[in-house]
Amino acid sequence: MPTDPPRHGRTGKPINTEKLDRVVAAARKASDDRAAGYREQALKLYPWVCGRCARTFTRENLHELTVHHKDMDHDNNPPDGSNWELLCLYCHDNEHQKYEEHLAAKAGGRTRTREDGQKETTHNPFAGLGALLNKGD
Repeated sequence: MPTDPPRHGRTGKPINTEKLDRVVAAARKASDDRAAGYREQALKLYPWVCGRCARTFTRENLHELTVHHKDMDHDNNPPDGSNWELLCLYCHDNEHQKYEEHLAAKAGGRTRTREDGQKETTHNPFAGLGALLNKGD
């Protein structure tokens, strides 16, 4: 018993999944090709050391060393490598997490500057929790 093809959420028209699969595969290949190009170039330009934790890498563990784009734009790949730094998997994840937190704080305005110039988080996720818990009393 054949199943109906998936349909577009807004238009209700059938989705050509074969075409969609081809487009996704082509985009993934292009992304992988682009990444392989700048990664190989960065590994030739820079010593195999994490730019944050200073962990050194050899051929055996080189797959754990990543190329981080300083401006977070993965299409900004100048031939001199000025937008790249080599980071281990852990430090790379940390950099992207810090960036996401920065964007969230910027969008939500959930920080303030203290007198000593340090940023301070003002969001309290548990504000009003006591009232909710005591609601049944």
